[in-house]
Amino acid sequence: MNSSITPPPRIELRILDERLHEWGLPRYQSAQAAGIDLIACVTEPVRIAPQAPAILIPTGIAMHMDTDALCAVIVARSGLGHKKGLVLGNGTGIIDADYMAECFVSVWNRNPPSAADATITIHPGDRIAQMLFLPVLRPQFTVVSTFSSESTRGLGGFGSTGVGAGSAQPE
Repeated sequence: MNSSITPPPRIELRILDERLHEWGLPRYQSAQAAGIDLIACVTEPVRIAPQAPAILIPTGIAMHMDTDALCAVIVARSGLGHKKGLVLGNGTGIIDADYMAECFVSVWNRNPPSAADATITIHPGDRIAQMLFLPVLRPQFTVVSTFSSESTRGLGGFGSTGVGAGSAQPE
């Protein structure tokens, strides 16, 4: 089943690092993959110590989305995050449609210093993160003194729906 948007948005992609032609241009790794892999365009291996400050890794690409209806979101690769401890330094990266400079990935080694093999090494050409393209809604805001209707949750804050199945009591 093909449920893609027709026609798909067109995004111009500039290749800033010629090594991407050898390693493979950004692409979807399977027919139903949600994101494209981003590749580390570093000149030599980069060692990231556990719990050290996040560092920026160049991807060798720049984009022109040319629409305010899209943004790109950079997220960690599941296997690297879970198995190796490589996550994004900012949790999730957002690339606005009007950003046209090189894309970078903020990476952080979440491993504790005491862990065996705690240091992570990123090699030139490694796939280090993934990028998804998402629709953007830009609502108009109306300042009000009271809301026009109520919800079941109302003003219940964090944790107000509980933690267990069927739980409706605050914890």
